[in-house]
Amino acid sequence: MEGRLIFLPKSDHAIRFWILMTCVVIFQRANSEITCRSCRRGNVGLARELLVEFATQETPSGLKGEVFGDEEEAAGAGSGRLRRASSPLKKTGNTDKPHPVDQDFLCDGSKKRPRRSGDDKVGQSGGRAERRVGQDELKLNSSTFALTGDSSHNQAMVHWSGQNSSVILMLTKLHDFNLNSVTESSLWRSTDYGATYQKLNDKVGAKTILSYLYVSPNNKRKIMLLTDPEVESSLLISSDEGATYQKYRLSFYILSLLFHPEQEDWILAYSHEQKLYSSVEFGRRWQLVHERVAPNRFYWSKMGLDKEPGLIHLETTISEGQAMYVTCKLQNCTDANKVKPFPGYIDPNSLVVQDEYVFVQVSTAGKPVYYVSAKRDVFTPMKLPKYTLPKDLHVISTDENRVVAAVQEWNQNETYNLYVSDTSGVYYTLALENVVSSMGPEGNMMVDLYEVAGIKGMFLANRKAHKQVKTYITYNRGRDWRLLQAPDKDLRGNNIRCILPYCSLHLHLHVSANPYTSGNIASRDSAPGIILASGSFGSELTNRNISVYITSDAGNTWRQIFKEEYAVLYLDQGGALVAIRHTPLPIRHLWLSFDEGRQWSKYSFISTPLFVDGVLGEPGEETLIMTIFGHVSHRSEWQLVKIDFRSIFNRRCTEADYQTWHLHNQGEPCLMGVKRIYRKLKPTSRCVMGKLRSVSMVSGPCDCTEADFECDYGYERRTDGKCSPAFWFHPSVISRRCAAGMTFLNSTGYRKVVSNNCTAGVIMEYTARRQQCPMQAPKGLHLVTSEGTLTAAVGANVTFLVFLEQGDGARTSITLDFGDGHAVTYSNLSSIEDGIKYVYKTAGIFRVTAVGENSLGSDTAILHLHILCQLEYIHLSAPFVAVRNKEVNLTAVLWPGQVGTVTYIWWIGNNTEPIITLEGSVTYTFSQEGISTVTLQVSVGNTILQDRKTIFVHEYFQSHLLAFSSNMDDHNPDVPEWRLDVSRVIKYSFIQATGVSEDQVLVSVLPGLPTTAELFLLLDKEFIQGRPEKNAAHLSQLSEVMLSALNQNLVKFTLRPGVQVTVFAAHLSAAPLVDSSENHSTSATLMLLSLVVVGLAVFVIYKFKRKIPGLNVYAQMQNEKEQEMMSPANPTEAMAGPERDMVHSLETLDTAFNSQPVGCKKPPAHVKFSAELPTYVV
Repeated sequence: MEGRLIFLPKSDHAIRFWILMTCVVIFQRANSEITCRSCRRGNVGLARELLVEFATQETPSGLKGEVFGDEEEAAGAGSGRLRRASSPLKKTGNTDKPHPVDQDFLCDGSKKRPRRSGDDKVGQSGGRAERRVGQDELKLNSSTFALTGDSSHNQAMVHWSGQNSSVILMLTKLHDFNLNSVTESSLWRSTDYGATYQKLNDKVGAKTILSYLYVSPNNKRKIMLLTDPEVESSLLISSDEGATYQKYRLSFYILSLLFHPEQEDWILAYSHEQKLYSSVEFGRRWQLVHERVAPNRFYWSKMGLDKEPGLIHLETTISEGQAMYVTCKLQNCTDANKVKPFPGYIDPNSLVVQDEYVFVQVSTAGKPVYYVSAKRDVFTPMKLPKYTLPKDLHVISTDENRVVAAVQEWNQNETYNLYVSDTSGVYYTLALENVVSSMGPEGNMMVDLYEVAGIKGMFLANRKAHKQVKTYITYNRGRDWRLLQAPDKDLRGNNIRCILPYCSLHLHLHVSANPYTSGNIASRDSAPGIILASGSFGSELTNRNISVYITSDAGNTWRQIFKEEYAVLYLDQGGALVAIRHTPLPIRHLWLSFDEGRQWSKYSFISTPLFVDGVLGEPGEETLIMTIFGHVSHRSEWQLVKIDFRSIFNRRCTEADYQTWHLHNQGEPCLMGVKRIYRKLKPTSRCVMGKLRSVSMVSGPCDCTEADFECDYGYERRTDGKCSPAFWFHPSVISRRCAAGMTFLNSTGYRKVVSNNCTAGVIMEYTARRQQCPMQAPKGLHLVTSEGTLTAAVGANVTFLVFLEQGDGARTSITLDFGDGHAVTYSNLSSIEDGIKYVYKTAGIFRVTAVGENSLGSDTAILHLHILCQLEYIHLSAPFVAVRNKEVNLTAVLWPGQVGTVTYIWWIGNNTEPIITLEGSVTYTFSQEGISTVTLQVSVGNTILQDRKTIFVHEYFQSHLLAFSSNMDDHNPDVPEWRLDVSRVIKYSFIQATGVSEDQVLVSVLPGLPTTAELFLLLDKEFIQGRPEKNAAHLSQLSEVMLSALNQNLVKFTLRPGVQVTVFAAHLSAAPLVDSSENHSTSATLMLLSLVVVGLAVFVIYKFKRKIPGLNVYAQMQNEKEQEMMSPANPTEAMAGPERDMVHSLETLDTAFNSQPVGCKKPPAHVKFSAELPTYVV
């Protein structure tokens, strides 16, 4: 995308400068991820640019050593550069703005720590190499250009096309950190390799504010500029290296771009609304591809693997916690054309498409399961050693047909273990334990693993053991690791006593705190064997006494070249090295070496000392030109110094200038199965190699030895170096795909290291042997749902997946019993690889059983699946008035009646702990008179609903059922608030009509139609007698007064103007006299007679369908149990009393007695259900 040049408000303090010189940029792929320091990323868009960033604050802790860079073009050039190529299966990150995430060839001029002033000092293997200064000092051919008028700009992006192009583009901006937006910008263009620049603001629009610069990775002449969306949302496109531009309006805000790796005009754009757009005309027209796309989770197809070049892999968000992997065509991403390669949902932000592999993650009961697809084949669970138990897993690299994964295991917190796979990406073995990790500048985790460029199979890693961090090296892709031998002498020529394994050389492999710098180690494909790094020697890696070291023989021997911090760049494909000192002071010199850092010469590049901000070399190394960015003072304008190194070379290299170099590991010439011989310049040759004199290599095969093989999956390397089965592994296990008549590879415990080219030797002894597949009984049958969950909704498609660990899958039949009376049988496993779909029509807990069977035996897997439907509302059925010290029933009524597994949480009174039940009713005894509150919470799946009731607790009371004149129903909205207000009005109407004390009357209007209410008569506290007979007589007197007033139509109230409602005594009383005394047969007799009368009334009503005002009836229905279905823990199914299911009018009673809601079915249209169900006192 772009490099950025950022500097914060200037001050008189030393300014820290961050410089990023890059020729390869991967447009925003990920913001938070586990990252290999140098591993390659596939299928991404590339560009070349420079980032320079200024900051006044001190360097964060952990920023150590030198930052190295080079100027070679690296589009697909491999490793050795900082490439954030790892891809986490879970990640987060900020995607507020488009910015590059992966950039190469960096040179950091930041102030790492306070420096002493003085003359520049450099070193050589034999001591000082300072050249003459003053009148006879060496000078470089250079020119300086000032960007007039941009002194206030604090960000810049630079692009150099390279490939014999003399064009350089530079975008400078003033970024307001308070507004978080760009307020000014300038576009500069040079056509003479940076000697002079022309300001192009008039060509793009004098008032246009530019925010980002993009370059087509396949055609460097095509430039794209993005305007600041706060002002206008537009694109400016150039097809002539920025000479002219055309403006196109945008209807969305671009967060990131992904260029096609081959088609120069194909682009994917991600917007802030999580929408993905595509263009096949280099941004001139855009088309919406898909909505709700996960950030950084979209990928171009790969030729040779995908069916067509215009295919897109993307992750779409379904709901919170659920996503889906889909592929579709670039210009036709409709539902009909979408393909779902993975059957089922995946975890959000887990899709990774890298090279020939696709990875997804699916969590089951909080445990992640990682799946991989190789060469776009079916997905298979990744097989780590059985007790790895990963807390976190990230893909580090996928090159050379092998996956490297960083796994944080259950007992690790700050380190990761490295695992390597076979070519299928399925089976993994341990490569290195406890690799150091750190938090990256963008919130991503970084592992200290560096892939050396130019030497296949060579890595460096920092490992923590016994609380010490040490640097290890491998030449065979992690099969063997060893410590680094420290130099024999220091810069002064003094001997260094550092004896392995107690003392060794340790290198800093992590990136700097600047999000756009590459770290402090560098190697080049064009200069194999040469590695530059900062570090120290001793018992462990430290931040003290950091020096710069170089190796010319691929890590076998190292030399100290600088004792202070220098940025070192490769020149002329490694034929020369350029070093610039890290210092907060202005400088005017740099250092050159033509013999791989053994001798250094001091050159001046400018007459006036310059604060160096960054260095940019031409991509491709096709010329020997470099640009240094800086400023004369903290408030001065940009100074761009063009340096032409051609003057220091007097000729081109010939064959006589080269020598051969044999790659080895401490004398062992056979590495990765071959002997490799490289050609490089002689130390005495000062000549230009140029692009036609690239370094060549010849190789010869080696006989295979045990060192060419690593342990196979399930095997571990013992102390004697042999691979033996792990305690949990059974070597006799054969894949279920191994059918009778077929063959399989029987492992010897070893497998050849991927990309190892050895032949003959012990290859037959260590290679897996092909054998006939035996007939075996099924074993290890697994049954899961595709979503990995144990719940599903009524009416939804449930996909069951059946896996078999052992057995002849082609001859093993599978029977799946869904637990509801239905079952299916398949003749073999291959016919159900895509899963078995089924739809449940009722809620409940179903026992799903899978049986695999062949002639030798059988195996069974069981899954208890909870089928739920949406709980719409609940009602707490509780008495309005309860008797002290008598049990009362508290009942939950749900709609729908069958919703699946239900948990009931009861909060009663002032109790601090709830009562939790699986039944929908509880009994409770209130021990004190007064007012008590009961709160019921019902949990079904992810839904929790609540209802609350207030209960009046008294020792003596009497209740009567009330009815109203017919006009009451016309104005009854049947909502709790209305019933509460009307209850209060009725109460005061009774008080006015009878003169009864306010404390002796309670009224509760009941839910439903016709409108009814219940009147409660309480004892006056002043008249409470010690004998129950007198209390009963007092309540009877109050009852007679009440009934008299009702019979005389004295109880009336005005509901609204013109609507007067009369209160009557209902024909039947649902709650007679209630007395807590066990010795009063009168009260008990009345209660029993009342219940008998109510029962007769229900029978009469059912037979003759007569409507009795004020009476609601509960219907008891037969509970039919489905075959093989466990009864759900639902109170409405378990009730034996009248609270079962209810109807609200006698007209629907016939239906209620003979039918029952099934699953999540809605009630019939002619049946009206109240939002709150009626309550009765019993």
